[in-house]
Amino acid sequence: MTASVAEAAPAQRATSWPIRRVAVLGAGTMGSRIAAHLVNAGFPVLLLDLDNALTAKALEGLKKSKPAAMASAEFLARIATGNFQDDLSKLSECDWVIEAVAENLDIKRELLARVAPHLRGNALLTTNTSGLPVSAIAQTLPAGLRRRFFGTHFFNPPRYMQLVEIVATADSDPSAVAAVAKFAEVHLGKTVVPAKDRPNFIANRIGAFSLLNTIRAMQAQGLTIEEVDALTGKPLGWPKTGTFRLADMVGLDVLGSVVRNFAANTRDERSDVQLPAFLEEMLNRKWFGDKTGQGFYKKQKGADGDDRLVLDLTTMDYRPAQKPRLAALDMAKPIETVPERIRALLSGNPEKDKAAAFYWQILPDLWLYAAHRIGEIGDSLADIDRAMRAGFNWELGPFQMWDAAGVAETTEKLRAQGRDLPGALEKLLSTPEKSWYRNAGSEYFDPRTGEYVPVEPPSAVMTLARAKRSGGLVAENPGASLYDVGDGVGCIEFHTKMNALGGDIVNFVRQNLAPGAEPVRNFRAFVITNDAANFSAGANLVQLLLAAQDEEWDEIDSYIAAFQQMTQAIKFCPAPVVVAPFGLTLGGGCEVSLHGAARQPHLELYMGLVETGVGLIPAGGGCKEMTLRALELASAAAPPAARDSVELHHVMRAIFENIALARVSTSAFEARDLRLLRPSDAITMNRDRVLHDAKQKALAFAEAGYVPPQPRTDIPAPGEPVLAALRLGLHMLREGERATDHDVTVTTHLATVLCGGSITPGTLVSEQYLLDLEREHFLSLCGERKSQERIAYTLKSGKPLRN
Repeated sequence: MTASVAEAAPAQRATSWPIRRVAVLGAGTMGSRIAAHLVNAGFPVLLLDLDNALTAKALEGLKKSKPAAMASAEFLARIATGNFQDDLSKLSECDWVIEAVAENLDIKRELLARVAPHLRGNALLTTNTSGLPVSAIAQTLPAGLRRRFFGTHFFNPPRYMQLVEIVATADSDPSAVAAVAKFAEVHLGKTVVPAKDRPNFIANRIGAFSLLNTIRAMQAQGLTIEEVDALTGKPLGWPKTGTFRLADMVGLDVLGSVVRNFAANTRDERSDVQLPAFLEEMLNRKWFGDKTGQGFYKKQKGADGDDRLVLDLTTMDYRPAQKPRLAALDMAKPIETVPERIRALLSGNPEKDKAAAFYWQILPDLWLYAAHRIGEIGDSLADIDRAMRAGFNWELGPFQMWDAAGVAETTEKLRAQGRDLPGALEKLLSTPEKSWYRNAGSEYFDPRTGEYVPVEPPSAVMTLARAKRSGGLVAENPGASLYDVGDGVGCIEFHTKMNALGGDIVNFVRQNLAPGAEPVRNFRAFVITNDAANFSAGANLVQLLLAAQDEEWDEIDSYIAAFQQMTQAIKFCPAPVVVAPFGLTLGGGCEVSLHGAARQPHLELYMGLVETGVGLIPAGGGCKEMTLRALELASAAAPPAARDSVELHHVMRAIFENIALARVSTSAFEARDLRLLRPSDAITMNRDRVLHDAKQKALAFAEAGYVPPQPRTDIPAPGEPVLAALRLGLHMLREGERATDHDVTVTTHLATVLCGGSITPGTLVSEQYLLDLEREHFLSLCGERKSQERIAYTLKSGKPLRN
């Protein structure tokens, strides 16, 4: 049975290790970004290095890092800095000290020996190493400190990569390990996987082998770097960067350390997989990837912008990158699911198709290597899969991929080739299932017992997949479903492509949340969320474009009216509706979120009202809700009678600019700054806990005797003065040639709706009046040829047209 590390010790003992303040030793790329993520989570950090200049440089680097290390720029003030010479005494104020200096055993030991006298008796000490033996690092520590010492291997960049491998030694106190694991899971949003103290632990052990073996297969098949990146990206459910572009992003110096450690310290059945000579040469030349400006790829200024060059491994010179042309990839592109794509890619003839030959080399090698490692690097195959999903962003772990390809069928071919088959595989093939997982992935095969055992996620993790397995489906249509997730809470899930909001979703939500609807009678509260990569990319633009091109204005009007009815059903539902957004939450998806009784977002929230990017304005109640929020903010700063206050002008301008410029948050904290979240909307750090936290918030509303809001009829419209100021700003932009005529047309419609029209300020209007105004101006823009061109361009290119 796989249990989380956080559950490895009795819960009451974990309370003896409180974590309120953290120190990070080492202000390099990894250490500074660990510090950044800790302050993102709200914890003050002491960041130390050899001298103050290094820590100052680290803070400057955090300001400019891409992707952004900081969830909000203001959080940088939570990091205090110092140096090893003068400030080690400050460690006595810290509950957890994370060592993250260079990957050198002697350097780590020497620093920890200096640190040890300054730690208080219940302080936790961990090392962030990507593969050095943790027990060897611990050898020189005092016996009492060794029980509070273990490995915590973060993956770079720590804000975005979910995995933390926890590597305990024989001396580590299980309750101390459990305390850090729980902290990492809940507060840092991590997938915590226990790893054995073996070279490179789990993810880097499998990842290093996969990289070196991929290079080996590339050379055997005569493939280029671009071709390998195309073959090892999206088709396999691996990061779209592919193998070599990802290596440049991670850093070849880091990668070199991992693979050298792999080559030097592993003695297994694949000792033939070694560090290639060209990689050694790149390391000698300090071609470390993005951090040095060149690696496998290099950017060069061209006449039309940056040109991407790629390294020719034969000559070690750069040449222009070329788009790969492989029939296998064209065949697999329309296939939506990774398991189906894997089966299709392996169906080719290896003797005639170099892509098939490549896959038949790298995938079986990966599967066999991982199967030989069960029990050596991790307790279970489920842990190996979890580590690869969370640490390398693979959609499926190696054993899940093998199940997709068919274990029995592929093993038959491997046996015919005379391959060395691991004992775990032979045991598996003696079962009726002949698959590593069964029951929709809820149980995995344990070779030690020959039985299937439950895959147990951490206790607070609640996914819709679990509700589906337990038969919780209440209602569904092709676009959405309603599940019973327990305790009287229903969860509405969208399941269209990119969760685009079309007629099926609109009708489902408004019918099931309407007063008197059966679900409203049966459930105490609702959550709207899903298990996909993104909450919702917005309205279905294909349907809209076709209707606009055919001049079906009544059809568009009816659709927008229905969309508005959906968002109003969310807002005025008799039971509280908590919306839990994450990932892309754009346009109509943002409008769904705005109308919830509350929101429970994930940290990684890319939210915005982006309709102006396609020549339209928000019309699902988004403008209405932002006007209401502007009025709330202005009235909090000025007397209600000041209908034309400076505060109102200021807030309305900020909200207008956010929508007009189609601004999208880069975190939930930024979404709060954009007024898309309220200050009372709590933020969940762990993606796997979003549904759980949203459910608890919904239940809290219900237990407090939730009373839904009533549609307002007393909204004081900002009116003509604010509208005139916004129009003047647009005129100046046009005069300065910073906006096109069509930009001005679109944003004038937006300003008019936000202000409630050209009316006397303070005129009382209703929510329905503002909704009707949204719909009227949206329809007007749908008839604009330029707007239709923008929609068509966005659908074709996947990005908005900028004039």
